Amino acid sequence: MLKPIELSLEQEFNIRAFETQVQQMNREQAQEFLVQLYRHMMAREQMYKELIKQEWNL
Repeated sequence: MLKPIELSLEQEFNIRAFETQVQQMNREQAQEFLVQLYRHMMAREQMYKELIKQEWNL
C-alpha cells in the first residue's frame, strides 16, 4: 500500500492562502481560473515527459 503523502507546513499555508483567494472569486472568475490552472497542469506534465525523454535518451 502507498504511504499517504504529507505536505510541509509551507505547503499547508499555501493551500490556506489559495482557499482564501478562491473564496473571494465569483463563479465566472473561478471557472476561468480553473481552466487556466488545468492548462498549467497539462503544460507541466508535458514538460516532465520531455525532461524524462531527454534524460533517458528516448
